[in-house]
Amino acid sequence: MFSWLGSDDRRRKDPEVFQTVSDGLKKLYKTKLLPLEEHYRFHEFHSPALEDADFDNKPMVLLVGQYSTGKTTFIRYLLEQDFPGMRIGPEPTTDSFIAVMHGQVEGIVPGNALVVDPKKPFRKLNAFGNAFLNRFVCAQLPNPVLESISVIDTPGILSGEKQRISRGYDFAAVLEWFAERVDRIILLFDAHKLDISDEFSEVIKALKNHEDKMRVVLNKADQIETQQLMRVYGALMWSLGKIVNTPEVIRVYIGSFWSHPLLIPDNRKLFEAEEQDLFRDIQSLPRNAALRKLNDLIKRARLAKVHAYIISSLKKEMPSVFGKENKKKELVNNLAEIYGRIEREHQISPGDFPNLKRMQDQLQAQDFSKFQPLKSKLLEVVDDMLAHDIAQLMVLVRQEETQRPIQMVKGGAFEGTLHGPFGHGYGEGAGEGIDDAEWVVARDKPMYDEIFYTLSPVDGKITGANAKKEMVRSKLPNSVLGKIWKLADIDKDGMLDDEEFALANHLIKVKLEGHELPNELPAHLLPPSKRKVAE
Repeated sequence: MFSWLGSDDRRRKDPEVFQTVSDGLKKLYKTKLLPLEEHYRFHEFHSPALEDADFDNKPMVLLVGQYSTGKTTFIRYLLEQDFPGMRIGPEPTTDSFIAVMHGQVEGIVPGNALVVDPKKPFRKLNAFGNAFLNRFVCAQLPNPVLESISVIDTPGILSGEKQRISRGYDFAAVLEWFAERVDRIILLFDAHKLDISDEFSEVIKALKNHEDKMRVVLNKADQIETQQLMRVYGALMWSLGKIVNTPEVIRVYIGSFWSHPLLIPDNRKLFEAEEQDLFRDIQSLPRNAALRKLNDLIKRARLAKVHAYIISSLKKEMPSVFGKENKKKELVNNLAEIYGRIEREHQISPGDFPNLKRMQDQLQAQDFSKFQPLKSKLLEVVDDMLAHDIAQLMVLVRQEETQRPIQMVKGGAFEGTLHGPFGHGYGEGAGEGIDDAEWVVARDKPMYDEIFYTLSPVDGKITGANAKKEMVRSKLPNSVLGKIWKLADIDKDGMLDDEEFALANHLIKVKLEGHELPNELPAHLLPPSKRKVAE
């Protein structure tokens, strides 16, 4: 009696147990989400079924841009070596999609061979046909950067008369396929060519549901003066705002990503800071890969649920015998109303629905009589997955992060500025004087001593109250001054001697010049008389 209660109770007592995040994602997809997708023909409308390789593959970075914006050069800059099939020039040189991946032996794998390799996440690209596969290759080479990530180079997006020539395959659809599976999408722009062609505009719109993965690089910025660069940056933000159509601003990195001397070195520091920010973003991809795959599965599950409601609603409205074709046309034309009804009945966000125009176009070629009615059990399983199993996987993601060593992209350009005097900010701010034999604060200490002796020192020290009177003149907030106090009061006696006071003023100067304060006092900033105390 009430066996259904017992089985539900058992299910809650014995939730899914996963060894790793990757295994958990595979199991959830195959047992809970895939049946829903297949029942409502999700793969014919939206995206092919996922395979094991989609969950196991390394993080991927997709580079997109008009021709001659420096996409291939950008990859070469990251790897610090040429890769098979690489061609660089001012004309449209890269006419293929090139997946640059790690391999023990350098070489090229053609597209038709790639899509039958179960270890590579490209098998479903077979649907785009030979016209695409003849323009798709995998460049393999041993490189430390590629041990952590893979990079997808794309054909330059055409402009003007060239964009009217058909590629023989749906370029925007291929990019959308990659966008669903990559961890980062980098849009490259040339500071000299900001015009966004019709094809580029179409591509950016195809990437619309993946704004969280998108970053923008304004490349070749060393070729224009500072004033022009400001205007170009403003024009780029305005153009992107019109196409991307989101309230949030996409992060734009400004620089010159190649290994040649800067033509106009005025903005060198800006380029270095921007490069470091972009490198940090790319280096974080392996650490966040499991979370990204989990996030993408959740997005896919939400879309699959909405798709099931749409298909079942259309099925329900269809007559059983006569007038099927006319009713189909009517339903397609009134799809917006069906969207609204589903949204109200099931409390679904408008952002979860597929593009209306595209869905209408796809429905024109479908036989509505083959659609399935609503099957609540399939939807309940997916709801259960989102409510319980995903939460379990989130815990497992955090456990894996704490147990594994920090995963970061290493090698190539990522190593070049990591250590030594060419590291970003080396010898600046709190790092000033790091290589000097003399204490760097000593240069301005006579000036600080004059102030110190006006603050009524007792036994060579001033009180915290007297020090505060002087320090607040900097107009820095109390939180910053409190941090400076902690760094400068080396012996932690609540008072400052002349060296500690000079150090506090030096740190105030560092902050006022726009640099960040260190969390711990660097060894070279320790006053000479305190170095033994600190040891």
